[in-house]
Amino acid sequence: MQNRYLVSVIMPSFNSSLFIEKTINSVLSQNYSDWELIIIDDCSSDNSLSVIEKYIHQDNRIKLICLEKNSGAAVARNTGIQQAQGRFIAFLDSDDTWHPDKLNKQVTFMIENGYALTYTKYHKVNEVGDFLSTVNIPLKVAYSQLLKTCVIGCLTAMYDTKKIGKVEFPLIRKRQDFALWLKILKLTPYAYGLNVDLASYTVRSDSISANKFKAAQYNWYLYRHIENLSFIQSIYCFSHYMLKGIIRSKLPFIANIFNI
Repeated sequence: MQNRYLVSVIMPSFNSSLFIEKTINSVLSQNYSDWELIIIDDCSSDNSLSVIEKYIHQDNRIKLICLEKNSGAAVARNTGIQQAQGRFIAFLDSDDTWHPDKLNKQVTFMIENGYALTYTKYHKVNEVGDFLSTVNIPLKVAYSQLLKTCVIGCLTAMYDTKKIGKVEFPLIRKRQDFALWLKILKLTPYAYGLNVDLASYTVRSDSISANKFKAAQYNWYLYRHIENLSFIQSIYCFSHYMLKGIIRSKLPFIANIFNI
């Protein structure tokens, strides 16, 4: 596909010096050249800024925004969205990476089919880059289905501002990506999955996803206070979320077969 559509890549960064160089290089390695990378530093106390500044001098498509106070990923990402110039908005955290074909294949997928929100298959690695597992995806998902479990990896998501405008993250500290996809699915009937592994997600021991109890708490908060579901609706969705989490953890082979 001939590059014609600018993609704005939104990357929040907080004390990411150990990973962000590899992450930035995965964007530089894209065979789709019409992108801008907006890095939003959330008051890092390590040497992240010096790493980022090195790349800014190398490529003018890379831009840096420094927040005045530590505000969390939602504020950082929204700041990037507000400054974005691209038709398409994509997301990449500072410890994850993309396959070189990621932008090219996903933009082509969206343009050819007229999709507003898409996501792709991806795989997980540990902090030293060892392969852990592949995350399969359903080929499409609606709001009511997504409520039961988030099948959209933030590092794979892309939306088209021409179709739905700029949509920002709800201002919550955790699960804001899940909340954003639900917000978008109130504007368009489905999100569509490109069933190709195009990204690598780093599982870190200090991440919220590694703490299942806290993740469950944040999910419950999202149901009750962001989506404003009734108690019964929340119990229904939460039971699906818990059951699928158990299957993913204890029966990964079954989870992969059924795209759970």
